[in-house]
Amino acid sequence: MHRLSEFRIYYNHTIHPELMRMERKRWRLIRLLVISGVLLLGVIAFEVYVNILVLSLVLAIPIVGYLIYLSYRIRRFMLTFKPHVLRLVLDFISQEPNMGRLEYSPEKGIDFGTFQQSQLFACRPAIFNGEDFISGRVGEMDFELSELRVEENSAVSTGLEYVFKGIFLHAIFPEDTRGRVAIWPREVKHFYTRSIREFTWNGAENVDHEVNVDSFREQFIVYADPDTHVEGILSEPMQEAIVNYVNKTGKEMYLSFLEKHIFLAVTEPRDILEPFIWRSNLSFDLIRSFLEDIYLLLEIVQDFDQNH
Repeated sequence: MHRLSEFRIYYNHTIHPELMRMERKRWRLIRLLVISGVLLLGVIAFEVYVNILVLSLVLAIPIVGYLIYLSYRIRRFMLTFKPHVLRLVLDFISQEPNMGRLEYSPEKGIDFGTFQQSQLFACRPAIFNGEDFISGRVGEMDFELSELRVEENSAVSTGLEYVFKGIFLHAIFPEDTRGRVAIWPREVKHFYTRSIREFTWNGAENVDHEVNVDSFREQFIVYADPDTHVEGILSEPMQEAIVNYVNKTGKEMYLSFLEKHIFLAVTEPRDILEPFIWRSNLSFDLIRSFLEDIYLLLEIVQDFDQNH
């Protein structure tokens, strides 16, 4: 990331003090949980010692109420940590040239219609959850992104299986454009045969031979309509940036370009910026990883905006 040194300074002066403030809250929460645990063990030991059923039933009511209160305190810490930190990260990103003001809604997410419109993940989800919605503008292109967790019923077992978990972005060209292109990681191609089949139903075909960057062709499969100029949509610098990012992080990336709509998806195994309770959240690498995910997606959108 070209502004990493600047972000380090910004982190030290702006984000780290906020993390320290949240760290003090975390320690107060830990002390409350430890003291509560000791007291609850004492109450349970007393109940076992006296062995009076009526007393146990009477004490169960305040114990359950107190456990609900502790759950509320934990939940409140979890819900306040991410918005505070994420808004500071977005303020830094907003300083980029050609970047408009970014809006953040913690409980909102990309809707299923938009997810389905990407044609990247053909599924009938049993679970579709979105949060941490971010919207704004890069150059002349409006965009929206959020964290998504999508699961569907497994075809081989009685449980659920992930369709996608990570960051999903949707951007729109300000003017009409033509063409359809979709890329999937080659390594997991077999998981997306239904998606590929639906994408090719209207005439799209495999165009790996039109990709000139060898490393990109090795890692991704590319499908497009016959009249679509693939290199004109996926520039070589963009392909190289995607390959470098995937090699560095080990994450999977999906992309589709459909007329004037762009869809990007990056997998993320854990919840984004989800705070820890029992260990410190003072981690520059944790914040930097999220920043790099967002930067990569927005740089791809910016490349489209500048070159198409």
